[in-house]
Amino acid sequence: MLYIGSDHRGYNLKETLKVYLKELGLVCEDLGAKELIPNDDYPDYALAVAQKVAENPDENRGILICGSGVGVDIVANKIKGIRSALCFDVKQ
Repeated sequence: MLYIGSDHRGYNLKETLKVYLKELGLVCEDLGAKELIPNDDYPDYALAVAQKVAENPDENRGILICGSGVGVDIVANKIKGIRSALCFDVKQ
């Protein structure tokens, strides 16, 4: 399973990415934000995605999107078994 999550600054990209993933035939579960909430907090979504991936790291993957990418990485990497990295393009 592919889990995806974002804060308000990544919300529009997440929504676009979900459509693209569906077009590729991939199944993903959106763990939030479910709507654009200007005052939301990225750790909530990063933690939810990281915990789901950690349940079965051989099968599960996650995509986290926030304004800088750094905050979600810090949160995700606090979960045992998770290794989150900041990526800007497919060449990294």
